[in-house]
Amino acid sequence: MSNMKPLPLPLLDPAPGEAGAAPCCPPLTERPFTVEEARTAARMFKALGDPVRLRLFSAVASHAGGEACVCDISDVGVSQPTVSHHLKKLREAGLLTSERRGTWVYYRVEPSVLATMGRLLAAT
Repeated sequence: MSNMKPLPLPLLDPAPGEAGAAPCCPPLTERPFTVEEARTAARMFKALGDPVRLRLFSAVASHAGGEACVCDISDVGVSQPTVSHHLKKLREAGLLTSERRGTWVYYRVEPSVLATMGRLLAAT
């Protein structure tokens, strides 16, 4: 998508042939994190540490076509302004990208984000 905003905070090294993520953190079992690596990973975990944010992230990640309109995922038991606040936090943590189309905003989890999250938690 040409109007997709880039990830503001990359999480890990991309896998071979992957684009979108820049160097950050090794798998947890590889070596201790540096201060900056720990800060970056903590932002991701903090963003996912809220049940509403985790539901929204899951709704976007599992939505058909790999992206979801905010109109399709806003039924998480909180008001629309609160949904927008949580989606903003997920974008700031580098977990979602967004694109405005007319009145609606569409969200996407880049494949490299899911891959890097998996590698962060994988045993070496």
